[in-house]
Amino acid sequence: MVQAVTDIAPSADDRLQLQLLIDHVSDHAIYMLDAQGRIRSWNRGCERVKGYTGEEALGQHVGLFYGADDRAQGVPQQTLAQAEAQGRFVGEGWRVRRSGERFRASEVIEAVRQDGVLLGFVKVTQDITERYQAQRLLQDAQRAREQLQQFEGVGRLTRGLAHEFNNLLTTIGTALDLIAAQPVADTRTRELADLAQAAADRGSLLTRQLLAFSADQTLIREPLQVAQLLQDQLSSLQRACPPDILLRTEVPFDLPRIVTDGVQLHTALLNLLLNSCEAMPQGGTITLSARVEQRLAPDLATPTQRRYVAISVTDLGSGMPPDVAERASEPFFTTKEVGKGSGLGLSQVFGFVSQCDGFVDVQTAPGRGTTVRLLLPALEETAHV
Repeated sequence: MVQAVTDIAPSADDRLQLQLLIDHVSDHAIYMLDAQGRIRSWNRGCERVKGYTGEEALGQHVGLFYGADDRAQGVPQQTLAQAEAQGRFVGEGWRVRRSGERFRASEVIEAVRQDGVLLGFVKVTQDITERYQAQRLLQDAQRAREQLQQFEGVGRLTRGLAHEFNNLLTTIGTALDLIAAQPVADTRTRELADLAQAAADRGSLLTRQLLAFSADQTLIREPLQVAQLLQDQLSSLQRACPPDILLRTEVPFDLPRIVTDGVQLHTALLNLLLNSCEAMPQGGTITLSARVEQRLAPDLATPTQRRYVAISVTDLGSGMPPDVAERASEPFFTTKEVGKGSGLGLSQVFGFVSQCDGFVDVQTAPGRGTTVRLLLPALEETAHV
């Protein structure tokens, strides 16, 4: 830390030059606080970053720039207390402009003392929203690429097993049909044949889930309008939910079209809905929503942004701890009891979305519910004049 020279007092001209310099810094908010955290000075950068004029800000507490949750938790006071105790606070977080808009802020707070007595603080704030969002986009793209690489290896093995299993089921199903068709078959034989056929049907469903996970299913792709598609499927999706579960939609009609298989998308949403229903045994509301998002394509060889339509399924259920959420997309991983689930529900979702050149984002926390977003590439259409 640079030590102040105490035996040479700055001249009035030096103080004026310093004030002019600070006032003309427009990309950083630089201002003074007194020992209680009230604003005592304001530069041009403060007005640009915070949105307040000097007349509006001077005398206000620095908590003015924090969100309601941060103020309730005492974050403004905590940062000042840390700066006072350690001489400096460095950090970043979400702050609020005068318009109510949130922005990501990088902050440095320096304690100002004279003869050991705290006089106040100097605070420097920079708006780093664009940099923060770019970092998040890059992290999302890296995570999506890791998911794709993970599925490729397991997918090859799964694909071979699924085809062999399907061949066995075909033989079993044919034999059961022949047994059931025998005129001499008694009632007990027919009942056993029906039970065996039901088991074979479940095996066939498992095979389709395996093929979906391995991205070896044949997709019938066509341009689809998301709002219309979800509206057509809403009644069947609601029927899949228990009576105490309400399915709510938030889907604008002006979304761009996507190119995908409507039947497989319905299956993916059904898998997500069933997971959400199981997470809310006491009932509640599940929200099905969609919006446009800009993301980096998972192929980092050419890290360019593109538009995606994000279709989200959100519940307010039990949520997942980080270790479970990290493994949720793994094939055959399940927290359910033996016989209660194959562990392929989310794997089918990931496999289908990957086959559509998209990716899946899962946001969850214990006690805070879960949101699963299917990010499918938007169809870039050229307007005809």
